[in-house]
Amino acid sequence: MSTSAVRVSPPLAESVSLDSDALTVRLSDGRTVTVPLEWFPRLRAATEEQRANWRLIGDGVGIHWPDLDEDLSVEGLLVH
Repeated sequence: MSTSAVRVSPPLAESVSLDSDALTVRLSDGRTVTVPLEWFPRLRAATEEQRANWRLIGDGVGIHWPDLDEDLSVEGLLVH
């Protein structure tokens, strides 16, 4: 009998949206995670323009807001 290792890739962020109350991230595995902005004081206090200026980092491992010097990881969103 032979066995082979199965490599499981962590989910990656594919898209991000924010409104005045929540951060929503669509993941590569089909899930959508929505968390309250209350968890992230910098995002909560930011202007709409600052919140809209984000980019994916590490091929989707995380999200970066350059205007706010804020970084969030997908892993952190899933275990928060």
